Amino acid sequence: MGSLNRRGFFRAAGVAGAGVVLGAPPAWARGGGTTLDVVATPVGAGGYRRLAAGPGWPVVVRGELATANPKRVERRKSLACFVQFTDMHSVDAQSPARFEYLHPLIRGSAHRSQELFASRTSAALVRRVNGLRGGPFTGRPVDFVMTTGDNTDNHQSNEMRWYLDVLNGGVLTPNSGDPHRYEGVHNSGSELYWHPESAFADRYRAIGFPVVPGLLDASIRPFASEGLRVPWYSTFGNHDSAMAGTLPDGLPLLDGMFTGDQKITGFDDAMTLKLVLALVDPHGAPEFASLLKEGVTRTVTPDARRRPFTTAEFVRAHLHPRNTGPGPVGHGFTADNADGIDVFYKFRIAPGVTGVSLDTTSAGGYSEGAIGLHQYQWLENVLRRGSSRYYDVFGRLVRKPVTDERFVLFSHHTSGTMTNTLPEQRRPLEPRLTGDALVALLQRYPNVLAWVNGHTHTNAITAHGHATPERAFWEINTAAHVDYPQHARVIEIADNGDGTLSLFTTLIEVDAPYEVDYDDFSATGLASLGREFAFNDLHANPAKVGTPLDRNTELLLATR
Repeated sequence: MGSLNRRGFFRAAGVAGAGVVLGAPPAWARGGGTTLDVVATPVGAGGYRRLAAGPGWPVVVRGELATANPKRVERRKSLACFVQFTDMHSVDAQSPARFEYLHPLIRGSAHRSQELFASRTSAALVRRVNGLRGGPFTGRPVDFVMTTGDNTDNHQSNEMRWYLDVLNGGVLTPNSGDPHRYEGVHNSGSELYWHPESAFADRYRAIGFPVVPGLLDASIRPFASEGLRVPWYSTFGNHDSAMAGTLPDGLPLLDGMFTGDQKITGFDDAMTLKLVLALVDPHGAPEFASLLKEGVTRTVTPDARRRPFTTAEFVRAHLHPRNTGPGPVGHGFTADNADGIDVFYKFRIAPGVTGVSLDTTSAGGYSEGAIGLHQYQWLENVLRRGSSRYYDVFGRLVRKPVTDERFVLFSHHTSGTMTNTLPEQRRPLEPRLTGDALVALLQRYPNVLAWVNGHTHTNAITAHGHATPERAFWEINTAAHVDYPQHARVIEIADNGDGTLSLFTTLIEVDAPYEVDYDDFSATGLASLGREFAFNDLHANPAKVGTPLDRNTELLLATR
């Protein structure tokens, strides 16, 4: 990343300089193991590039929603510290139910060079969290980890097993089909895909990807995840809900693909375009299934473990004693969620702070999100019961004799990606509401601090301001584990004792060397190579790292 001077930073940020301060981390900050200390940095310029350790990123004090008091550090009291995981995408890279051949037109999600190592990437982030001494700015130990959806890539049962084992700990084998050999597109003979073990002239070789003999065999070997040492919670994402995060279950041809023995490896360009248009059409699933009959296939080993799970099975897997790990039982889900209809809940983050996990997915398919009226009303009741004052729909202040809770919301989708208001089968007659409606609801409750989410695979922090300062809140969106920059985020909440709160957001990287030899097939070696391949991937987007406003920040918020 190039350097950015102060004037250029404010111009790029699009905010008034008076509200934002850019600087080095304070001397007392505990930056070790975070991007305050060191950041993966490309070596050289242009072409395929290796990575090295570079200088850490600065801290940005964002004062758009409240003024920073210089004496706040002396009065500060820690309220909570947690880590956000998101978009892990535990990938069965060999599944016949994947659509890698669409990647020339669906950039960045259909096929990735680094997807072979997705589970190892997440396991390396688990190691990083376990190695933290506490929040960099408050020193508070990590209270919990929340994963904000797309825990699996294709809502397959074997992918769910890997995701649970990564977070709880244990030995996992990220392989399916033939137990002894790789059967995915990385050795298919199609120029669309990277072939790491040969000098085949594919699209990835053309941009400098290396030949790495033995990499495919190494990718399917067992490895151990040490598992988180703190409690963790789970939020449901669209890739946990639907095939490719888009197509609903129930179409016979599509459902049969998961466990079958025919894997499609390509189409001609005209057919590929037709498939993409059908895939992005909310009503296009039947046409998509019909078009698949025209594909070029290879025979692979069938595997019943690839069966898609239902939403109810996802919840029940979390409730199973085998999967409790460091807890809590259910990882937020309770018996009330076990029917798979209402996959949302609240939980205690710390004394006086409540977390709310929302389900913004659609059981009818389509990648974008929304919130049903039933869940919206449930959320409003939760917020109202924990608020001594709030604003009604007409903007009038209402007071109640209760003790205030502070609220942090979690969901998979962002406010800007909650645009899918189509009905769905769980509650087919229920209206579904957009992200704008949810923002308006949250701004009626002054004790809502933040909305933490994923889905976009991008680091982005948005100030949701309001004419009444206490009605503002922050939206914190974090990049994916499966794509570069493969970040997770530490979030600390502190009361400054002066009528403001600070939310500190600090990005963390995988616990793996920045560069290893290409024959290092250890778990950390493959996690390192996976990060390098992700940086250089054909569809990698450097902008997903975000601006300095979206990385390591102190977010000021007014309280009454």
